[in-house]
Amino acid sequence: MTDQPPATSPRVVAVVVTFNRLGLLERLVGRLRDFPAVAEILVVDNASTDGTGEWLAQQGDQGDLVSRTLADNRGGAGGFHDGLEWAMERGADLAWLMDDDGLPDRDCLSLLLERTDLDFWGPVVVDEQRTERLVFPIRLPGGTRTVHEMDDVRAAADDGLIRDVVIPFNGVLVTRALVERIGLPRAEFFIWGDDHEYRLRAERAGGRIATVVGARVLHPSVGELGTPMMFGRTTYNHTPSDLKHYCMARNNTLNLRTYRGWPHVLMFWVKTVWFYLFTRPQPRRVVTSARAAYAGLRGDFTGHRRYLSTTPRRSSSPPLRSSDEQRRGDPGHG
Repeated sequence: MTDQPPATSPRVVAVVVTFNRLGLLERLVGRLRDFPAVAEILVVDNASTDGTGEWLAQQGDQGDLVSRTLADNRGGAGGFHDGLEWAMERGADLAWLMDDDGLPDRDCLSLLLERTDLDFWGPVVVDEQRTERLVFPIRLPGGTRTVHEMDDVRAAADDGLIRDVVIPFNGVLVTRALVERIGLPRAEFFIWGDDHEYRLRAERAGGRIATVVGARVLHPSVGELGTPMMFGRTTYNHTPSDLKHYCMARNNTLNLRTYRGWPHVLMFWVKTVWFYLFTRPQPRRVVTSARAAYAGLRGDFTGHRRYLSTTPRRSSSPPLRSSDEQRRGDPGHG
């Protein structure tokens, strides 16, 4: 463990959103307690049923960890909305946001804190079994190239950064000043796209955004993000989960309409129809997508609830710079 940070250092508050992954949460909290720069760990429990609430209650006498259990599962969007607001109320200068399934390297935070000229920045997120492989592919700035390997990320970096790209909410830092400017994540999104919307909002507000290539968070593999389609010309974020797909179709439609315009919405719909008619034929998914998009455009954020009782756990999320689709995943957090 390194020396205690100087008194003038910013107050860093870690915000963790969890749902039914007690083993991973224990692992992450143990790691976060090894970071002297973390003043406090706030855990938002999305009404877990696996003993998480009881374990958190047992931690109550340890001053570095504070928790709250929500009355019901509000997804990652609701969890990070509440957690970030809570961190600001508790005097955070920087909030360090992460899901329960990530594990920051021991030098991750110190490498991030070396960058004092950014507003919203974070580490690369790599497969914990294949650490030279990205969990969430990155679309590089200034083009359409998407990379999956760390060698490509390092080659594209400028001064150790990939500017205008970040993967919320997987170990990202956000400043109090930016939160005061742009507000909190959209709780109604539940999962998939809430993180990317927050990055787009930061971009629109002039926030300085970047990925620090030397800093890493290890993360379990999330499967088929970026499935090739249209003869390899583009990709689609396919998921077997109906919940994740419903939220992706709804939230991505709204994000594209708000931040990119109707032509991008139409391209996303064309890709969805193509993918589920030709690439992975599942015509029912086309109907689900249309229902979800229409609900979002009407401002109805209740439709995902029908899928909650039968949905498997989540994977995380990835935002890509200027991407026309989001990846997000998991009923637990979002």
